[in-house]
Amino acid sequence: MSTNTTQHIEIKGTVAPGFEPVQQLFESQMRTLAERSAQLCVYHRGEAVVDLWASVENDISFSSDSLINVFSSGKSLEAIAMAWLVGKGLLSYDSEITRYWPEFGAQGKDKLTVADLMRHEAGLASFDTSIDMEDLFTKQIKQNAVGQIIEGHALAYTSSNGGKREYHALTRGWIANEVFRRVDPAGRTIGEFLREEISGPLGADVTIGVNEDERVRMSKVHDLGFGRQLWLSMRPKFMGRRIVHNIFQILGRLVRIVPSMAKSRKAGAPPPLVGMKNLEIFNEPNFAKGETPSANATCSALGLGRVAAMMAARGSLAGREYLSESAWKAMHEHPLKANMGGMLITRFTQGGVDCFTPTDAQSTQAERDFNEGREGFYGWMGLGGSIFQWHPGLDIGFAFVPTSLHTLDLFNERGKRYQGEVLKCIAKIAQEHAD
Repeated sequence: MSTNTTQHIEIKGTVAPGFEPVQQLFESQMRTLAERSAQLCVYHRGEAVVDLWASVENDISFSSDSLINVFSSGKSLEAIAMAWLVGKGLLSYDSEITRYWPEFGAQGKDKLTVADLMRHEAGLASFDTSIDMEDLFTKQIKQNAVGQIIEGHALAYTSSNGGKREYHALTRGWIANEVFRRVDPAGRTIGEFLREEISGPLGADVTIGVNEDERVRMSKVHDLGFGRQLWLSMRPKFMGRRIVHNIFQILGRLVRIVPSMAKSRKAGAPPPLVGMKNLEIFNEPNFAKGETPSANATCSALGLGRVAAMMAARGSLAGREYLSESAWKAMHEHPLKANMGGMLITRFTQGGVDCFTPTDAQSTQAERDFNEGREGFYGWMGLGGSIFQWHPGLDIGFAFVPTSLHTLDLFNERGKRYQGEVLKCIAKIAQEHAD
C-alpha cells in the first residue's frame, strides 16, 4: 500500500514481488490521467499478483468489492455462457440458430449460425424498436418480451466496406440470451447461469442483473465528455495532458471510424433503449437490474480477474472445472480476420472473443494500437476503458475497471498500458529464473 500525498490519492491493495512496476504505473496514471475511481486485478498461474484500487475523489466507500458497469467487457461473459452449452453437447457454433429457436428464422434470418452471431456478423447490429428497460428484467425476458421483437426483425447488413462484420454493441447479448434460455435445460437466462455456474462457485463479483443487496455496492460511471476530451487532447504531454491521445490522433481515428459506425445503424433507427439520450441511462437502477449481457455486466476487477484466471487455465481453477476442455477449445477456435467499423481489424473466434496478435510491417497504425501490448490475450473490452481478457500461453487473467469513461480512447489504450507492463514483469521474472 502506498499514498500519494501531493494529490491525496491513496493506492490500496497488494502486488506480488516482481510486479511492483505495475503498481508504479497504476499510481502514476491515477495521478496524471483523468481518473475518478479504478480497480486493477491480475492473476498469474492461478494466484492474484496484482489487486489494486484507488479513488481520486477519496470516496471512502470505493473498494475492491465495489461493483461497476463494464459495458462490452460483458460480451466475453456471454461467450463463456454459450461455450458452456457447447461443452454440454447442447449447442453447436456451426448450427443455424433456428435449430434451437425456430421462430428466429423469419425475415431472412433462417441461415444465420451461432458463430455468425458471436462474430458480430448476424446483420442485426441495431433494432427498429427501442427496448423498454423493464422488458429486460429476467421475468419479462422469460415471457419473450425481447424475443418477440427479435423474431420479427429483418436481416440487414449496412457495412460500408461490403463485409458482414458490424459491431452488435447491445444486440448480440439480447439475442444470445434468447438462444441460451431456450437451450439450457433449466431455462435459465445468462444472468442466472453466471450466478449458479460461474461467479457463485468461483466466489467472484461478476453479475448480469444486479439484485437489491448488490446495488448498494455499485459505483456510478462518469462520461468524461466529448468536448472535454477534445480540449484535453490539445495539451502536450509536458503540460499535463490527462488523456492518452493528442488531438491529431483522436481526429484521425474519428474520421475513419465514425462514418462507418454511423452507417451500421439504419437511417432513422431509434435508440437501443426507450428514453436513451446519453450515457447517463447506464446508471439507471432499472438498467442494472435487467439483463443486457453485452453492455451491463456489473463487476469488480477482482471478480473479473478471477474469471479470467479460470479462462487462462483452460476452464479450471483451484481444482474445479467450470468449462470442459472441449468447450474451452471450441470457444477459442477459428479466429476469423475481418474489418469492423471502418478501420478496426478484428479476429473474432467462433465463440465470440477476439484474438490479439503480433503485428508486422504491413499492419496499419490502428492494428498496432489495438494489438501491441496485449499480444496473446483473448477477450474483449468495454466502452470508456474496462478490459476483461486472458492469456492462455502465459496463464494470465487480467481486469481493469474504471469509473471514468474515456470514450474517445477507442482501443482502451490506457488499460492496455497495464497489460504491457504485466507482460514485461512476467518476462523479467522468467529470465531471472532461467539465469
